[in-house]
Amino acid sequence: MSISKIGRSIRESATLTLNAKAAALKREGEPIIHLGGGEPKSKAPVEAIEAAVALLNTREVRYSPAAGIPELREAIVHYTDAYYGHRVSPANVIASAGAKQALMVCLQAVVNPGEEVIFPAPYWVSYPEMVKLCGGTPVPVFPGEASFHPRMEEIEKAVGPRTRAVLINSPNNPSGAMYPVEFTAELIRFCEEKDLYLIMDDIYHRLIFDGKEPVSPYRYTRNSGQSSRLVVINGVSKAYAMTGFRIGWAVADEQLIRVMTNIQAHQTSGPSVVMQRAACGAIMGDQSGVESLRSTLEKNRDLMLEGLQSFPGVRVSPPDGTFYCFADFSHYRKDSTSLAAFLLDKALVATVPGVEFGVDGFLRLSTCGSAGDITDGIRRMKWALAPDAPREITLGTRKAVRDWK
Repeated sequence: MSISKIGRSIRESATLTLNAKAAALKREGEPIIHLGGGEPKSKAPVEAIEAAVALLNTREVRYSPAAGIPELREAIVHYTDAYYGHRVSPANVIASAGAKQALMVCLQAVVNPGEEVIFPAPYWVSYPEMVKLCGGTPVPVFPGEASFHPRMEEIEKAVGPRTRAVLINSPNNPSGAMYPVEFTAELIRFCEEKDLYLIMDDIYHRLIFDGKEPVSPYRYTRNSGQSSRLVVINGVSKAYAMTGFRIGWAVADEQLIRVMTNIQAHQTSGPSVVMQRAACGAIMGDQSGVESLRSTLEKNRDLMLEGLQSFPGVRVSPPDGTFYCFADFSHYRKDSTSLAAFLLDKALVATVPGVEFGVDGFLRLSTCGSAGDITDGIRRMKWALAPDAPREITLGTRKAVRDWK
């Protein structure tokens, strides 16, 4: 079979592959604990469900405008005003089938073959593959001093004549690190001076801990008009626990939004109108569920940290937000892929290897599940890794026996 160069260059999604394997083991009756997922367990807002049902009851479910229905674009205008302190118009908004598609069509709109997109490591697993799908070159930047916080000198050093855009995700998946305000402000000014696109993946911006406030990039931009190179990506998946609804958006310069809309029109003809109505319901409805989720995740973060800090040799920085801990397990194995496979095989605990995020020796552990899942998952992992652990352990309703040293 003849496969394109781009097709051959794209790796499978490590997180989706893990989810599929864990789900298959669960269907077989295995007592899996999934500490690898990026999906809140809370319910979607009732307003989202009611809005979707109301449309379904009309039986008039038709094509959507490629950039999204007017009601959703107006809701996103409201959201941007409420949570970023910045007023835009619907012409500055595109709604997509998830934040991932919004980011993808943005990259397709601005990146030419051979051009570079810079992003700090650790990075979300899809960033390099998305850049390659555009024919571009991904350029990860690795912070020094074992830090999850990039520095401007590292970004500046990575910028070259073929650099087209900088992409940042704060709070960050997988580390949970929230980049300092000073870094964000300086990066915005730098990108404006160099005429680079700055794409901000803000999907976790309302899931922040310890009383910290999200950073609005619009406070620091000198150019928010028609020639702005700032793009803000967001969606309903994380804060509203609506991962399966697949609605995200981008806010950007009107001309760029028109180009992104043209691309999206040929890809999907616009996102599902039913799901867009649901997103409207969530955005314009009661917001208490977001705070409830944030508070639960903060408590789960603390529980996870307590468990991880009890491992000899494991190092972990407290996440500022998201629902992940990114812990250094290189004391046990430097090959994070084999370590994750070992924990899934022996302890029936699913984790994501850090190498998929650009940093080997680490594991990404999710705090989305219940407190019981976190506690039991940590218990199983310690049993599997501790050399002096007892020979047997109970996993769910069955016994597991150590057959390794």
